[in-house]
Amino acid sequence: MIASRGVSTLEDQSDIGETGESLKCDDSVSYSEGAPAFNADAPRRGGVGSMYALFAPPAVDAVALEERAASLGKRSLKGETKLAGLRLAVAMMDLTTLEGKDTPGKVNQLCEKARIPLYQDPSVGPCAAICVYPNHVVTAKARLAGSSVKVASVATAFPSGQSPLDIKLADTRRAVDFGADEIDMVIDRGAMLVGDFARVFDEISATKEACGHAHLKVILETGELGSYDLIRKASELAIAAGADFIKTSTGKIQPAATPPVTLLMLEVIRDHYYASGRRIGMKPAGGVRTAKQALHYLVLVKETLGDAWLTPDLFRFGASALLNDVLMQLEKQRTGNYQAADDFSKD
Repeated sequence: MIASRGVSTLEDQSDIGETGESLKCDDSVSYSEGAPAFNADAPRRGGVGSMYALFAPPAVDAVALEERAASLGKRSLKGETKLAGLRLAVAMMDLTTLEGKDTPGKVNQLCEKARIPLYQDPSVGPCAAICVYPNHVVTAKARLAGSSVKVASVATAFPSGQSPLDIKLADTRRAVDFGADEIDMVIDRGAMLVGDFARVFDEISATKEACGHAHLKVILETGELGSYDLIRKASELAIAAGADFIKTSTGKIQPAATPPVTLLMLEVIRDHYYASGRRIGMKPAGGVRTAKQALHYLVLVKETLGDAWLTPDLFRFGASALLNDVLMQLEKQRTGNYQAADDFSKD
C-alpha cells in the first residue's frame, strides 16, 4: 500500500487522497459502459472450476491495510465539518427491513422515516433508499411516490445465494417488474471459495442483464470469504461483471463491514477507475452502528477516492441501527442537549 498524505477534514478540496491528483476520466481508454472488462471464457488452469484471471492483483499487505484503516479512524471532525458529515451520512443510508415478520405497515413506517428522518428538522435527509424483500416493493413504491428515496430489493436467493441460477434470475426480474430501482444480489460464496471464478462472474453478469434499468449492488459477504486476497479478487470480479456497487455484507452474519475490508474494496474501486474511467459505488453493510463509526467511514472514502465519491450515488451505508445514533448527535448539535434513544422510533 502507498502511504497517503494527511487530510484533516472532509472539507479539504483535493479530489483524491492517495496521490493528491484529481480523478479524471481518461478518454483514451476504450470502455463500453456496462460491458465486462473480464473474459469469463479465458483459458483455465488448475483443478476443475479454477480459472486463470486476466488480472493479477498483488497480495494484500494485511498489516499495512489494518494500520492505515485504524489511523484514519483517529481523525477528529469537529464543528461544522462534523455536522456536515452527519447530515451526509443520513443522506447516504439505505434503511432496511429484511425479516420474516415484515408487514406492509412496517414497510410504510420505514418509508416515512426515510422520507423525513427527523421531524424536528425537515432539512435533514431524506435517506438514499429503503431495502425490502421483493414482495414489499409495490408497497414501498406507492408510499415513496414523489420522493427521491429509491426502493432497493434483495434478490438471487438472499442471503445464502444457494439456488439454481434460473431461480435467482427469476427472483431478480420479479423485483424489477414490481418496480425496484436497485437490486442487491449475493454472490455464490461456495463457488468463490473453491476457485470457480467463472461461475461467480457469469452469475453476476447474468443478473446484471436481468436487472434492466435497475442498478446492481453485488454483496460479497466478506465475512465468509476468509482472506483479504479473496475479498479483493471477489471485488474485481464483481466490477468486471458489471456491478454498479460492491457491498460488503448481507448483515446476517458476523463479521460484517469492517474498516480494513471497506478500505480494501475502496482501493479496488480506485484502481478500476484509474484503469477504465468508470466510477463504481461502495456500500459497507452491517456493523456500522454509531455516528463516530460513520464519520470514520466517510474519512476512508475521502482519503481513498476523494470528494467525487462523497455522494449517495456512489457511497451508501447499509446499517439500520445507525440512523438513530446519528439523529441523536444531530439533535445534540442543534439543541445543545443530549437526546434519549427512546425519543426516536425503532422502525
